[in-house]
Amino acid sequence: MAEHDPGPGKVVKPLFSAIVLLLLLLVSSGAQAVDVSAKAAVVMDSQTGRILYAKNPELKLLPASTTKLVTAMVTLDHLNPESVVVVSRHAAETPSISPHLRPGQKVLVKDLLYFALMRSINGAAVALAEATAGSEQAFAGLMNQKAAQIGTENTRFVNASGLPAPGQYITAHDLARIMKASLGYPVIRRIISTREKVVDAGGRSYYLRNTNKLLWTDGEVIGGKTGYTRAAHHCLTFAAEKNNTIYVGALLGEPYRDKLWPNAESLLAKSYQVSAGTSEPEIYVNDTNDRPVVLASYVRHHRARRVLHRPGKLRRRYHHIVRHNIVRHRPHRVMTASARKYKRVALHVRHHRHIKKPRHFMARRLHKKRRRVQVARNDAAHNL
Repeated sequence: MAEHDPGPGKVVKPLFSAIVLLLLLLVSSGAQAVDVSAKAAVVMDSQTGRILYAKNPELKLLPASTTKLVTAMVTLDHLNPESVVVVSRHAAETPSISPHLRPGQKVLVKDLLYFALMRSINGAAVALAEATAGSEQAFAGLMNQKAAQIGTENTRFVNASGLPAPGQYITAHDLARIMKASLGYPVIRRIISTREKVVDAGGRSYYLRNTNKLLWTDGEVIGGKTGYTRAAHHCLTFAAEKNNTIYVGALLGEPYRDKLWPNAESLLAKSYQVSAGTSEPEIYVNDTNDRPVVLASYVRHHRARRVLHRPGKLRRRYHHIVRHNIVRHRPHRVMTASARKYKRVALHVRHHRHIKKPRHFMARRLHKKRRRVQVARNDAAHNL
């Protein structure tokens, strides 16, 4: 008797079930894909130096305030933590976030380290540099020597605070090495693991709160240092300990502050999986060129020119509104619906010299220009 042919449908169904079962087994194994939005990232085993995950590890980027880790190490190599430093006018006037130091204020070296590493105060880093080497420029030379001793290969420092400067750069791999070296200093390790502290300096009390949010969300994190400037974006270096193994990592060029913490946790989760043998190390190198920025003013001007070259009723209506409703006679509060529809086009045409700009428009443009200057100054001050 001939065997019954199950048909193609009967064969595909068991095969499909086997594929689904295989996928479930892979998911249950614990391996997870790492999706890091930062330009560069590294996590490695601190004891062996083995890279467990990396994305553009040798890409040169700006370090921002992660520079202060090297500042702290060089300072402790030359000064006693209990020695007193007199804050200079140059250090006090360095753009920084609050609290601000005062010229002539006497502060202990360890308190300046708390200011620099917990709150990321630029003036504290400059004061330490001047107390150590006499000037920030001479101190930068000591920083580069220290970086070379640590084993960095693509790092150069120009100042002690991490503020943007020509010729200053670092890589994620080198930053992880610096984080590893800083853990060898008990003072630094104690400071970067402190969540909150009240510092008494120069007759005043300062409340400091660590900028590293991982200290509140991940119990295995033992410290880290954040950084931010408009040019560098958000940066972070961190260290965590699990099963008697210390893992150090670094993130550079993250556009969004809120993504620093989940990215760091993803890197740590990946490192734990590799150490447990459930995942393999990964190293990626990709294109990090930013998308070209098109100014909003260009878009508005381009739209206005397109309207001017449209034939027929729309073009005639546009000139009518420009001459009679928007620019010369009607204020905004009594503008008709059709006039309001074409207001943006009328106000942003540059090549029609007969159009007279209203006063409020010129004042608004001047205000925006001043605002851009102020934002640039604040960016230098908020080097977190």
